[in-house]
Amino acid sequence: MTASTTTGPARRLFVVAILVGSFLLFLIQPMVARMALPRLGGAPNVWNSAMLVYQALLLGGYAYAHWLSRLPFRRQARIHLALFALAALTLPISLAQLAAPEPGTEVLWVPVLFTLSIGPVFFVVSAQAPLMQRWYALDPGAGEPWALYAASNLGSFGGLIAYPLLVEPLLPLHAQAWGWSLGYLVLAGMVVLVARRRWHTPEAQGIIIPQSGEGGRIPRSRLALWITLAAIPSGLMLSTTTHLTTDIFAMPLLWVVPLGLYLLSFSIAFADRRGPARWISATAWLGLFSIGGMAAVSYGWTGVIPLVSSIVLLFLLCTALHARLYDVRPEPGQLTAFYLAMSIGGALGGLFTALIAPLIFDWVWEYPLLVLAAALFLPRGSLPDWRSTVGLDPALRRLALGGLVLAAAWLVWLIFDANRYVETRPERWSLTAALTLIGMAMVPWRWWAFGTLTGVMLAQGGWDTIVDSRAGVRTRSYFGIYTVRDYDEKRLRTLLHGTTLHGEQSLDPKLRRTPLAYYGEGSGAGIVLRLAPQLLGDRARIGVLGLGTGSLACLARPGQDWTFFEIDQAVLHLSRNGSFTYLQDCAPKAKVVLGDARIELTRQPRGAFDFLAIDAFSSDSVPMHLFTHEAFGVYLDALAPRGVMMVHISNNYIDLEPPLAAEIRARGLHAAMRFDNPDRALEQFASQWVAVSRDPAQIARIRRLAPNFEWKALGKPASAVWRDDHASVLPYVTWTNFMGIE
Repeated sequence: MTASTTTGPARRLFVVAILVGSFLLFLIQPMVARMALPRLGGAPNVWNSAMLVYQALLLGGYAYAHWLSRLPFRRQARIHLALFALAALTLPISLAQLAAPEPGTEVLWVPVLFTLSIGPVFFVVSAQAPLMQRWYALDPGAGEPWALYAASNLGSFGGLIAYPLLVEPLLPLHAQAWGWSLGYLVLAGMVVLVARRRWHTPEAQGIIIPQSGEGGRIPRSRLALWITLAAIPSGLMLSTTTHLTTDIFAMPLLWVVPLGLYLLSFSIAFADRRGPARWISATAWLGLFSIGGMAAVSYGWTGVIPLVSSIVLLFLLCTALHARLYDVRPEPGQLTAFYLAMSIGGALGGLFTALIAPLIFDWVWEYPLLVLAAALFLPRGSLPDWRSTVGLDPALRRLALGGLVLAAAWLVWLIFDANRYVETRPERWSLTAALTLIGMAMVPWRWWAFGTLTGVMLAQGGWDTIVDSRAGVRTRSYFGIYTVRDYDEKRLRTLLHGTTLHGEQSLDPKLRRTPLAYYGEGSGAGIVLRLAPQLLGDRARIGVLGLGTGSLACLARPGQDWTFFEIDQAVLHLSRNGSFTYLQDCAPKAKVVLGDARIELTRQPRGAFDFLAIDAFSSDSVPMHLFTHEAFGVYLDALAPRGVMMVHISNNYIDLEPPLAAEIRARGLHAAMRFDNPDRALEQFASQWVAVSRDPAQIARIRRLAPNFEWKALGKPASAVWRDDHASVLPYVTWTNFMGIE
């Protein structure tokens, strides 16, 4: 086959085959995670666990491609197509039927669920990128195959972005599963076409393909470098997601952005045109000192600017590290070994971030640690070495280095002591800018640059984060990071889940039984629970989904039977170890059911509760599986015929009123909404609660018994209810709040 034919239509065929495979690979990831929402909820670690499974399966696929490439081409094609056919027997995509996890075992149960659900097809499709590139390189006239990897990641990026923007809003899950299955069959057909294209090349005539252009073994140091340069960006991608949703901006769907930019970085780093990769690699050092210095800040750095800055830093570091990975690539004969090493690195980065870090750290310490690791491996060749440019002799170089070290230490101290010396934000940013310039000048001395970055991290807030860790104010579990903080001047203790306040309690013994935050006297839940004896009788059965600080327990009345449903053992521990005493002070006999509330409610007798409060959030993210049509079916089964349900819909970024109104209309229920905007000085916060009942007389009675509090009808309902099979939060994102964060 001539070079002209190879680089013409044949190249396009290989590119399209790789694009389709990568598109399907990253379309199935959010699709299966979405299928699992009714079982798993929406905590950031659920997505990290899913990503760990994907990386492990990707590693398996790359190992398979590496092994397969050692065989004669025709045998490769037959084996690969046979596996395609076997994996197709598991279609259409659906979740494996596993019993619900025991509390505390989610970290292992989630990977098992995803592996059993999509393992075969994901394994086969994940081998596409390296295998198609290896087959492409069989023809001596084909040219370098590395740019095809850039096409692979463009396809991955397209699949990832297409899901939340097009697939999820337009198609129910069963249609998504069948559509993906059709795409899988199309991909199998393309593999057949690619195999036919290479069937008569000389290498396909039974000759075993060598693994190296030189025929030698790959040095261990080179393998270790490949693995490291792949592991750091992989870990950074996941840790940035956790860091953003934990400490900066707890917005749903945010995980799409870091993963998308991670994939896009490969496309730039592996492109034939090297200019953009070199420019971004140089800029990465600037971002490292200016933005990376804030990586250890655990609170107080929130809003749009930190959000965008962290995402920009991730993109710069991933592109620079992947560009260096491209620079140390092997000959095309070692292509599959190279990609296998990359996938090992990706899996190790995911293993560290998704499994190890949550077990050994109380905060997202993996994020600043990986930023520091990036400083040790960023390429320096993209920056000019000013030491050679100005022609300094060794003595002057040492003198210059000493001056830079002293200047950096002085600026670090000024930033660290900023409360005394720097009172305005512009002055603080000026110090940061000056320190960034000094850090850039120290890049030729990598370890001194590393030390300077470490100092900046500590000065900008990392030391305070260390102090908090030593003081034990944080608790980390599979479902999030909880911070318990005391404010002595207010005599107040708060609980934060990520960046979101989940409750408060007064440290004044006279006031510690007073519900604060979203549960005050004027809140919807507060009003209805105080009216419970008149509405529901003296022996009402009360159920609450979500424990938090246990504030609602102090609205309990004698004779009532209370049950809390809580998914996270860490939250329950905070209510029993003395951190928050609402539960033990006000409702010591209340039952606490540990597990997913929706699943646990199905085990209760029909009509088991006269009152239900739906108050379960993961930071500020919506556990969508608690707001679907099927979920409300579970609630209504558990609710007595004349019972009242209170639904908490306060949220910074998602307008939950239209979907809830659609659900109420679809089921013929009756409702009234209470928006409470009390005085913040009294530690009562704005809240939005909706009272729901089958009985219109109960809603009318709430209005009549609480004449001093205004209740409103719900606004215009959404066009359709949310279902387990089809729901999207995207149309209900309140973008004005998103852009208006200070």
